[in-house]
Amino acid sequence: MRLCANTGCHLHLIHPLGFELDDKRMRRAGLDYTDWNFVSEHEDYATCLKNISFKRLFACSTKGTQSYAKIEYQPNDAFLFGPETRGLPAHILESFSSDQVLRLPMLPDSRSINLSNACAIFLFEAWRQNDFTGAF
Repeated sequence: MRLCANTGCHLHLIHPLGFELDDKRMRRAGLDYTDWNFVSEHEDYATCLKNISFKRLFACSTKGTQSYAKIEYQPNDAFLFGPETRGLPAHILESFSSDQVLRLPMLPDSRSINLSNACAIFLFEAWRQNDFTGAF
């Protein structure tokens, strides 16, 4: 959430979530934003797709074959991440073409990078390619 707040991105959370969004937990996590208009919740994946607009949607997965660094990102591109413990479900990954399933390069047989770091890497590369629009 802090990453989105600091970069001007909109965060779309798809239920079921693996955490609670109540004020007490958010304050304890250091997320004391008074304006939460950059966060939307959706009851499921299909509802999310119906309610958001994007230019292109990329699935981010260790199962991808396309490097995130080989894409020329455009304004209004969007990234889809799965739960940190298991990633995106197979039926969702299968709905994307192989060039839309992006991965981070990693050493073989290593554990995946954690979700917050992966999100930051993807987001900052796309933002960098778009001249950090809105920053500074």
